[in-house]
Amino acid sequence: MTDTLINRRDLDFLLYDVMDTASLSERERFNEHSRETFDAVIETADRMAREKFAPHNSQADKDEPRFVNGQVEMLPEVKEAFKAYAEAGFIAGRFDYDLGGMQLPESVMAACNGFFTAANPGTAGYPFLTTAAANLIKVFGSEEQRAKYLPPMLDGRYTGTMALTEPHAGSSLSDIRTTASPTDDGHYLIKGAKIYISGGEQSISDNIVHLVLAKIKGAPPGVKGISLFIVPKFLTDDQGDVTGRNGVALAGLIHKLGYRGTTSTALSFGDDAPCHGYLVGEAHQGLKYMFQMMNEARLGVGFGAAVIGYRGYLHSLEYAKDRLQGRKPSDPDPTKPPVPIIEHADVRRMLLAQKAYVEGGLALCLYGARLVDDQNSHPDATAREEAGKLLDLLTPVMKAWPSEYGPKANDLAIQVYGGAGYTREYPVEQCWRDNRLNPIHEGTNGIQALDLLGRKIWQDRSHGLQLMMQRLQVDLEAATTSRCQQWALSLSETLQRAVKVTQDLGAALQKESPDRVLANASCYLHLFGHISVAWMWLRQANVAEARLSDTGIAEADRNFLEGKLQAAQYFFHWELPTVAQDIVLLQNRDDTCLEMRGEWF
Repeated sequence: MTDTLINRRDLDFLLYDVMDTASLSERERFNEHSRETFDAVIETADRMAREKFAPHNSQADKDEPRFVNGQVEMLPEVKEAFKAYAEAGFIAGRFDYDLGGMQLPESVMAACNGFFTAANPGTAGYPFLTTAAANLIKVFGSEEQRAKYLPPMLDGRYTGTMALTEPHAGSSLSDIRTTASPTDDGHYLIKGAKIYISGGEQSISDNIVHLVLAKIKGAPPGVKGISLFIVPKFLTDDQGDVTGRNGVALAGLIHKLGYRGTTSTALSFGDDAPCHGYLVGEAHQGLKYMFQMMNEARLGVGFGAAVIGYRGYLHSLEYAKDRLQGRKPSDPDPTKPPVPIIEHADVRRMLLAQKAYVEGGLALCLYGARLVDDQNSHPDATAREEAGKLLDLLTPVMKAWPSEYGPKANDLAIQVYGGAGYTREYPVEQCWRDNRLNPIHEGTNGIQALDLLGRKIWQDRSHGLQLMMQRLQVDLEAATTSRCQQWALSLSETLQRAVKVTQDLGAALQKESPDRVLANASCYLHLFGHISVAWMWLRQANVAEARLSDTGIAEADRNFLEGKLQAAQYFFHWELPTVAQDIVLLQNRDDTCLEMRGEWF
């Protein structure tokens, strides 16, 4: 069974040939780095993921965390892997040198974390949440909060969570009921309940820093009245010594289809003891602050979905090469030996679809990571601003598209295995179960669709969309070979139709009920996502064609590049045309779903 988590040749191609990640070392923030240091960190992540994370992936799925006498019991290997991750500097990898970080680009850190998630999504969830929580405190916390919580979080002694969801409200954060009452001591007393809190209790860290959304008495209604609080599991003094247990308690563990290694918890605040919370930033601005962590998590969810899909693809590819079964229609002689199933066209179809989904999704997510780097470190202020606007536009797509098509890739991997794929003796069924959470994680894909069509497209007079069109046009014009020109024409025609339907929907939003215009937002997300991934495939194809023209290219490199072009062809021939139906439904503002009544079901 293969231990390859992500094809390094593919990752290097995307990072260096397509996205020119090596040039980031020319920027002031990264000028102590080079491609050699980037590669060394990536190699460390690959090795550590295979040695520390992958070996207990299946066992953590079978022997999931247990709620025993109010405490969580879990495999000791999870704590060992988390400790190794922290000691290697990966939690702090993005952070400043003076915080103990390595000041690595987001592009490199995203690639590194891809290995850990592919190896073991459950264990990888803990450092992922901790890094995001620490980043929020770094940006919005007070100097005192940063000094108190960042060092132990970045070295792995504390972990972090985001506590948003409540049992009655789900994703509707405007309806949360958790309250925060001010005290004379400058902190707040938190009272309420949260559910589905990943990592909300565990046995791997000394403390847990919960970032909790709550409403202060008298706050404005809806999302404008939400504040953000740091709620630690244990209270500590200025020296970091524990002074007592805070009033946040584990009410129960939630048992999931997949991602079983990451505890999913129901937490109660202030039921059995006073629960101290510390306001982050200004009152009533909590959702604005939390959106940084939510959007960071959305990009992480999309990336995770892509690499879990990738892992399943690699397993099914190896199986298809080894499994002997059947004969070709052109030579059905039963006296001849069976052929590897990869020789059958329909198996190749399923492998090509997986390759198109996971490598396209990986490219899209790495492009998002590069936008983060440009937003944070580009020397030109205008370029930083533009990167931020384009990232804001694409975030719902980068979350939703891979989390829809990563599980589809895993479903196809199961099909390639046949009956074996449906059994727990083979790894691909767990990949599918783990990945099935991602279309729900961090806002369902339906919510992402509403965000894209209802908000992101129109922000700042659609400046983000204009920027995307400009960048896309550069790659369309770079398609100079006959193959790439054909695909560029297909993408350009689809883009023109998408622009027209976007204009029509924008006009309709001024005249009609938003219920009607947004009723088919999922169609718009599918259309926009497929255009975005087609763009990523055109970028890869342009580079692959240029590389193939080099003289003396090695056979292995030629095979890799031809495989890229064939996967691009699959996407343009098989996938991009499927958006035609989305365009029709959007143009007609089809009311089939809107007009269906609950009592008719």
